[in-house]
Amino acid sequence: MKVLLDTNVLIAAFISHGTCADVLEYCVLNHDLISSKPLIEEFQEKLKSKFRFSRAEVTQATKLFTPVLQIVVPEKLEARICRDPDDDLVLATASAGKCNCILTGDKDLLALKTFQNIDILLPGDFWRYEASEK
Repeated sequence: MKVLLDTNVLIAAFISHGTCADVLEYCVLNHDLISSKPLIEEFQEKLKSKFRFSRAEVTQATKLFTPVLQIVVPEKLEARICRDPDDDLVLATASAGKCNCILTGDKDLLALKTFQNIDILLPGDFWRYEASEK
């Protein structure tokens, strides 16, 4: 299964031990994780600006998960989907990576529920979703 973990899920996985960390670890071992250079840059920027990580800490965090990511170039969307361009970037990356699902905590993305046959769900709902896909 191809899975895109939104930036908020990756950040939550790094700053706390909980569902997002469990989902990240599980998906690294059992699925293909999809991302893009702009999403990785967003992850790095949020760690620095919002969570005050040092440059060294950001580099270390990035090095931990980027080797397991399949990096794709986001597809250009025909029209704006979300009010936040960062959310459209998530959708464009998932589309380019032919993802089965996007895991996010973003309410605007979650409200869509699906985009181009890509399911959008909370990280805590992933295991139930995975079981239903088998």
